[in-house]
Amino acid sequence: MEGYMSSKKNQKDQMHMGSEDVNEDLFGLEDEDFGEEINSRMNVTNISSGGSNRGGRGGPMDHFFTPDAEMVVQNRKSGRMNQTTINDAYKKEARERACMLITSFQPMIEAIGQYGVGMKGPTLHEVRVTNLKKELALTKDLMKDHMVEWGKNGCSIMSDGWTDRKERTLVNFLVNCSKGTMFMQSIDASSMIKTGEKMFELLDKWVEQVSEENVIQVITDNHSSYVMAGRLLELKRPHLYWTPCAAYCLDLMLEDIEKLPNIKRTLERAISLNWYIYNRSGLLNMMRRFTGQRELLRPAKTRFATAFITLSRLHEQKNNLRKMFTSSDWSDSKWAKEQKGKTIGNIVLMPSFWNTIVFCLKVSGPLVRVLRLVDGEKKAPMGYIYEAMNRAKDTIMRSFNGNEEKYKEIFNIIDKRWEIQLHRPLHAAGYFLNPEFFYDKPEIEHDAEIMSDLYKCILRLTRDPAKQEKVVAEVSLYTNAQGLFGNELAIRTRKTRAPVEWWAAYGASAPNLQRFAMKVLNLTCSASGCERNWSIFENIHSKRRNRLDHQRLNDLVYVKYNRALKRRYNERSTIDPISLKDIDDSNEWLIGRMEDEDSHGGAQDDFVFDDDNLTWGDVARASGAEEARFDTRARERASSSIIPPTRGIASSSRTLPSHSLIDEDEDGDMVDSADEEDGEGYKCGDGNVDEDDFVDLEEE
Repeated sequence: MEGYMSSKKNQKDQMHMGSEDVNEDLFGLEDEDFGEEINSRMNVTNISSGGSNRGGRGGPMDHFFTPDAEMVVQNRKSGRMNQTTINDAYKKEARERACMLITSFQPMIEAIGQYGVGMKGPTLHEVRVTNLKKELALTKDLMKDHMVEWGKNGCSIMSDGWTDRKERTLVNFLVNCSKGTMFMQSIDASSMIKTGEKMFELLDKWVEQVSEENVIQVITDNHSSYVMAGRLLELKRPHLYWTPCAAYCLDLMLEDIEKLPNIKRTLERAISLNWYIYNRSGLLNMMRRFTGQRELLRPAKTRFATAFITLSRLHEQKNNLRKMFTSSDWSDSKWAKEQKGKTIGNIVLMPSFWNTIVFCLKVSGPLVRVLRLVDGEKKAPMGYIYEAMNRAKDTIMRSFNGNEEKYKEIFNIIDKRWEIQLHRPLHAAGYFLNPEFFYDKPEIEHDAEIMSDLYKCILRLTRDPAKQEKVVAEVSLYTNAQGLFGNELAIRTRKTRAPVEWWAAYGASAPNLQRFAMKVLNLTCSASGCERNWSIFENIHSKRRNRLDHQRLNDLVYVKYNRALKRRYNERSTIDPISLKDIDDSNEWLIGRMEDEDSHGGAQDDFVFDDDNLTWGDVARASGAEEARFDTRARERASSSIIPPTRGIASSSRTLPSHSLIDEDEDGDMVDSADEEDGEGYKCGDGNVDEDDFVDLEEE
């Protein structure tokens, strides 16, 4: 008996000593030694369990106290076993958000639960070496179908440089095909001189690695070094195209439009309005009461027309903001007595401010729709971009009732970017080969520019001269709807099936043209897949990560990028040709008649109350907020900006008044917080997708 009690006492002492040692050592471990220390403490952990080898087995008393498993699951589902707490709703939302943002999170939890009691976590060595190798092999297996598709229907090499918050220049190389986008490599090019020759060497290296026979085009942005590199690449590789990123060029169009004086002044006022409200919590709560808890989109330095989407949201809340700044809540507040507050109030009551917003939306709305079109991935937009640009211009023209003076300067900006930078023979060839447009528009066949670009593509992308002649000979079968092209099903599905699927189903009568058409129509138009929020991967290039050996670093990057790209491809909605119809109808969400402004006055003729003849123009004149109505650039008059230029918006050289709305330190805080907003999907400040901001205006 004494021996038994003594052994029990020794076990308890060892248990206490072991737990103290583990607690002391774990806090001082380096990550490189973590796995070894855990292994060295395994014996102590086993002793602390009382020397039992039973693991998770229950004793005799467990038969009386262990609940039935089915009953536990039923009670859990019914909520009987849950203790209600004050933050239950918050935790539920947090769990759902984690499962939504991290696709593998819920399967991980499920796998742990299925393992049961006693699961041991992996050591650091297993995570960094063994498991990484397994993930690398699994990721490569996922990407095998991409490589097969490269040889079947061709691919596009995408390259884009970006600068992280530490001012390092990183260059990403990816390959896009009908299966989606595959990451190849990301390099730190900070120490390199970004010249055309150097970029050419990098691009040529990847063409060689992917195989020139598989590469149809190389897509980059319009930086001068990339332009030079693209020309050198086309000279060396006569059977591929260098193509500028369509999304980048369209974004430059919008940036050029932003620089027009009246539009720039309106954007500055919109930014000052957002900044003033969101930096005063009491005023922010007042605004939410008047807008029904709807947020104003806060401008951020993200791409893809954030500024114009901001104006769209402001326009949606126009009446609510006007009511707020003419209410007793505002007039009795301390902000109404501040000079800055008075200036902001005048902006909201200024008819010319809202008239210019309507002008901006009529101009930018169709271009933003095209941006969304070229950003597609599951259905490549190459067969749509040519028609999309034509319809965008037609929509802008109709928005102003054909008054050329109001849109002439906008068309000059669009044509300059399209003709000099964006348009390539591949765009015209895709337009010709898209059955949705070709059979509805017989003039396409007689357009010299389109046919010339088509033949250029045939000569460049088809290597064998004999096959070139066969492709050209089979064009007549397509244009005359002969063979399978004239099949009843082929005719009915011209507008309902994706162009690539249509050619795969009905192009057998012209096999050479079919192969050529599928190569062209499978292409993407932009390198925007390169640019989607790469900042989340900045830590991979950090100094701490670079302590790893080079091969392990490359493996980690390869797995992380391709997993993210695969998830984005699987979850992304497809491009529907109806998007082009949205471009035609985009002026339906615009309130106000800009074309009738000269005769009806625009925003100043809106009634304050439905049952009264008091207009907002009367309010503006009474409050001193009236400004000259919107004029074209030819008739613009010099006026001073109300705020200093902010980052992300074109700056003004005009003299600034003394009562500027943004201080230097406050402006910096605002921009820093805006930088943290997610650029993915053009998100707005309250989490709503910005496309809804345009659509919502239809309901006003």
